[in-house]
Amino acid sequence: MERFSTCDLRQKDVINLCDGVRLGTPVDFEFNVADGRITALVVSRPSGFLGLSHANDLTIPWAKIECIGEDAILVRLSPLEVRMR
Repeated sequence: MERFSTCDLRQKDVINLCDGVRLGTPVDFEFNVADGRITALVVSRPSGFLGLSHANDLTIPWAKIECIGEDAILVRLSPLEVRMR
């Protein structure tokens, strides 16, 4: 099993396998404090004046991540899930 640091993960593009759309790059992670595991990936989707607002950030549950590769993180989200998150 290959290991990645959070810095490594933040440099990868997040690609949705359902439609091939680039969703952005990870900016943050959600952790379960009880066991220290990552539970979700937060992808930046800038909006607002000069793209400085992050109100539209996309939170992707860890279970939706299919593969972490050398250059990209592949996730499987339906278009409805992308809009709702």
